[in-house]
Amino acid sequence: MSLFNAYVALSGAIDGEVLREERMSRHTSWRIGGPAALYVRANTTTALTRTIDVLSREGVEWVILGKGSNVLVSDQGYNGCVITLGRDFSRISSDAGDGIVTAGAGVVLARLVGEVLKRSLAGLECCVGIPGCVGGAVSMNAGTAHEWIGSVVSDVVTLRPGHGLVRYDASEIAWEYRKTSIPANEIILEATLALTPSDRESISREMNRRLQARHRTQPTGKPSCGSVFRNPPGQSVGKLLESCGLKGYFVGGAQISDIHANFIVNNGGATAQDALAVMRQMFQRVKEDYGIELQPEVKFLGSFT
Repeated sequence: MSLFNAYVALSGAIDGEVLREERMSRHTSWRIGGPAALYVRANTTTALTRTIDVLSREGVEWVILGKGSNVLVSDQGYNGCVITLGRDFSRISSDAGDGIVTAGAGVVLARLVGEVLKRSLAGLECCVGIPGCVGGAVSMNAGTAHEWIGSVVSDVVTLRPGHGLVRYDASEIAWEYRKTSIPANEIILEATLALTPSDRESISREMNRRLQARHRTQPTGKPSCGSVFRNPPGQSVGKLLESCGLKGYFVGGAQISDIHANFIVNNGGATAQDALAVMRQMFQRVKEDYGIELQPEVKFLGSFT
């Protein structure tokens, strides 16, 4: 593996930005994480394809990162390349007359929600207040326990490394709670949504209602990654953890929120090891008290012990 050769081959050769030893705490909602050996922001599909070709040739591991809202990066960082999607993947186009909206994978989800409201289009109310970007939202089928973004997706375009662009009709994708059947080795580039023209005021009222509910029931004033564990079938992780008496439990700067027990907040200076120690306690207590093995919703990047 030659990180240096990859850096040299990409620097100044793609439409984007190529950095070395970029601290990932700057790119995650938890504000936690050591440096990525390489960090690339690719602004075009050509730049993205070129980046992956070079990394593959040099044997450098890589990962796509959106807004880092559900990622825990190791304190030691990541000995590979973190790729983010830039300019061309941050565009929204629509035909409000028929409710069709196409959004790049790099579009911030909150921006998309705001844009469809302006166009008086209903269907994304379940995504109000959810952090991250469109690519990540589609990949994990973001939404609530009962409503998902997948219900309004009409098609998805991905990049399959070594093959090229692939378009999936929504009917070809299995949409499940917090996951889809889109291959893990493919990069989501854009998604087209089929929304419903409606009354803007009623859409706005529903969005505000949901947003206020999130503010009441979830911590919003401190860095977090959102929900840490997935809800088991028919169960609420937050309620399970609260019944275990874990609200307020902390290790170092990482603390289980007093508002919602399935959120770990960074009180300042939290490390990845702090957050991991809290997660282990959450997992162990629920297993001991209820016999349930929680499944992480957060993804891990780098080496952990």
